[in-house]
Amino acid sequence: MSLKAVLFDMDGVIVDTEPLHRKAYFSMFNDLNIPVSEELYSSFTGYSTKKTCNTLIEKYSLESNHQELTDIKRDYFKDYFDNDTEFDLIPGVRKLIEHYHENNITLILASSASMKTIDMVFEKFGIGNYFKGKISGADLQESKPHPEIFQLAAKMANESIENCMVIEDSTNGIVAAHSANIFCAAYKSEHTHNQDYSLANIIVSDYSELYLDEIKNHFK
Repeated sequence: MSLKAVLFDMDGVIVDTEPLHRKAYFSMFNDLNIPVSEELYSSFTGYSTKKTCNTLIEKYSLESNHQELTDIKRDYFKDYFDNDTEFDLIPGVRKLIEHYHENNITLILASSASMKTIDMVFEKFGIGNYFKGKISGADLQESKPHPEIFQLAAKMANESIENCMVIEDSTNGIVAAHSANIFCAAYKSEHTHNQDYSLANIIVSDYSELYLDEIKNHFK
């Protein structure tokens, strides 16, 4: 058992798109004239856009389908993505990605975000070359907390689950990693709220804590 592959979530782990998604979703809620509470919005963390929109359609008996809602939200998101001057990579994550890459660790992106959003992030910040593959939960039958996305990511890495580590920041993602029996490092930032880390194997608040020398005792 040794660490051979790291399976990265994206939102809240590589980039903090949550403020952008939040602005986009609440702009959409305003367009639809639906009263979404903070508690309800928090429960969507880790969901794909499709699952979130379907939940809203059911809860508020909306006549639109999930694709129509998704299109509204993504138009707002792209505008914020392109124009928000505070949007950047999570501090320390580029060095962590480079560190793993230099040490021949296979990197897979396994995110609930759409592939379009994943590609936008990779292009904007120039990190695509470090990753062997990428999976969008929006393209799968099941969404986190179902383990499917991480099971597929381990296969894409061509490694056994014992040699993989997931980096996650949300309750749903941590549950998905746990259900897949993959070692999970939970990243807890100052921006993280209302998430449950109890099923994570380790909790870190700085990416220097995930360098190979720091975590080698977990993979023997």
